[in-house]
This record gives sequence, C-alpha cells and structure tokens, in this order.
Amino acid sequence: MATVLECVAVPRASASSVFSSPAKLSSSSINSISGRRKFAEFKGLKVRPVRSFGSVSQSSSSSFRLRRGAQIVCEAQETAVEVPAVTDATWQSLVLDSGSPVLVEFWAPWCGPCRMIHPIIDELSKQYVGKLKCYKVNTDESPSIATRYGIRSIPTVMIFKNGEKKDTVIGAVPKSTLTTSIEKFL
Repeated sequence: MATVLECVAVPRASASSVFSSPAKLSSSSINSISGRRKFAEFKGLKVRPVRSFGSVSQSSSSSFRLRRGAQIVCEAQETAVEVPAVTDATWQSLVLDSGSPVLVEFWAPWCGPCRMIHPIIDELSKQYVGKLKCYKVNTDESPSIATRYGIRSIPTVMIFKNGEKKDTVIGAVPKSTLTTSIEKFL
C-alpha cells in the first residue's frame, strides 16, 4: 500500500511570526497530542520542535508561535510497497518460469531517469495485480542479466511471456506508453 502525503510549505520569513488564528491553515487544524502540535487535516504532518534551537509555544489566545528552529516534518502513515528485485539466482524462477506475463525494469541507483520511472512501475504493479508480475533488476548488481538481454541504456523495461522477451521500452516514458505495451500481452 502507498500513502499520499500532503505538504504544507511554511516560508522561512514566517517562521518567527505568530499565527493569529489556526483557521488560516484549516478549520480546527491544530490539535495538541502528547505535548506536540499536529495538523489534523494533514495526516502525517506535525510541528516538531528542535530541542536545542527552538520550540513551539501556545499562548492563552490559542495562537501558535513557531520559534527559530521549529520545523514541520512529514511522517508516513504507511510504507509504499516496492517492486521486488530479481537477481541472477532468482531470474529463472521468477521471470522465465512464470505462468503470467512479467514486466522487468532494468535500472541502477545512480540513474536519474530510473528514479523517475520507479513510481510508474509501482502504480502498474498495483493496477495489474493478478494479471502481471513486476520486478526490477539492478544492472550494477546483476550485470550478466543485462548483458544477456543487450541492455545498453537504462531505464529499460521488458515484458516477458512464457519465458520469452516480447517487448522492450527504453527510457523514462509516460505511464500510457507502458500501459499500451502491457495490454498487448494480457
């Protein structure tokens, strides 16, 4: 499961100003929970004081002052499900021997376009659950798989069916391009 996090930007200049009304953020948006202030309508966003440099204080008029060093942090409620990795040892059983079509993303940690396509692959794995299996191969850790399939640039997405390579998409492409390619083999 994935969680969409909403963010609130607080300009640096306003960090020392006083919020005259909590309604500026949203109606009843600031509650006191265990000594911390929480933005109720923005689940996961909390004002956390930096102990050595500042704090959050509340005056009797229910206005909040962010002193120097206070920060708004984002805490995820749930973690995103990642597409499982395939290695040389698991390639045969997970990809080639699979009974359903398989999408494999070839990537590397240092690759910027690879990081751009990761969320798309995550969405596709959820969208086609039960119809398509999605995996990723780190080409730095499993270069023999990349060599076997002639991977010369990353990200490269390949679709396998019945152990055979059926389609290849190279580069950080839009979701619609990958969906079109997937639909041909379902």
